[in-house]
Amino acid sequence: MNNLEDIMAMAQNVQAELEKAQAGLDTIEVQGAAGGGLVTVTASAKGRIIGLNIDESLLAVSEKQMLEDLVIAAFNDARAKADAASGAAMAKMTSGIPLPPGFKLPF
Repeated sequence: MNNLEDIMAMAQNVQAELEKAQAGLDTIEVQGAAGGGLVTVTASAKGRIIGLNIDESLLAVSEKQMLEDLVIAAFNDARAKADAASGAAMAKMTSGIPLPPGFKLPF
C-alpha cells in the first residue's frame, strides 16, 4: 500500500506545482511586433493581452488596411512568444518528473 500512497502523494505534489507554474505564467511578459516595430503587442505567457502600441504614422485613413494587418501580425507574434514562454516554463517545472514520452501537462 505504501507504493500507492507514494504515487498519490507525488501526484498531489505535481498538481500543486502545476497550479503554481500556471499562476506564474501571468507574470511573464512577452512582446510581439510587426512592421519593424510600428505595432507592438505586450502579452502575458498565459495569453492575456496587456498592451498595444501603434506608431502615429499608421493612423492615417489611407493606412487602415495596413494597420489592421500589422495589428493582426503583432497579436499573432505575441501569441507565439507567449506559447513558447509557457512551454519553456512548463518544461522547466516538469523536468524532474518521470513522464512517459509524449505525455504533456496540463492534462
